[in-house]
Amino acid sequence: MKISIETEVKAPLTVVWNAWVTPEDIACWNFATDEWCCPRAKVDLEVGGKFSYRMEEKIGSMGFDFEGTFTRVEPFENIHFKLDDNRIVIIEFVETANSVRVIETFDVEDENSAEQQKQGWQSILNNFKQHVEKK
Repeated sequence: MKISIETEVKAPLTVVWNAWVTPEDIACWNFATDEWCCPRAKVDLEVGGKFSYRMEEKIGSMGFDFEGTFTRVEPFENIHFKLDDNRIVIIEFVETANSVRVIETFDVEDENSAEQQKQGWQSILNNFKQHVEKK
């Protein structure tokens, strides 16, 4: 099963793209709630390159690494990657008249309900939008 989520970011495409692929920016937005953070992000943005984003509760009681390998990178258009658990994720960047529509499509995992996953990924995408629009 696949889920798609999206948001409209009121910023130029170059700003949106760079905030998505720059580790310092990723650390500012890559978490679902204010109780969590992203203390570390590493990105080797090329086909076959890997990424690793550390996500942790701020109080330090729980955390995990979100990791995968890039399978397709078309700058300013889309990024495809395979997570370490073999799920596929596609990020699309669609420029509109006054914004950029960011669309994420991902395979669901088995541990959480599809609705929980959709809400969690959407919360992270909403953080991304807020981060970029503040820049």
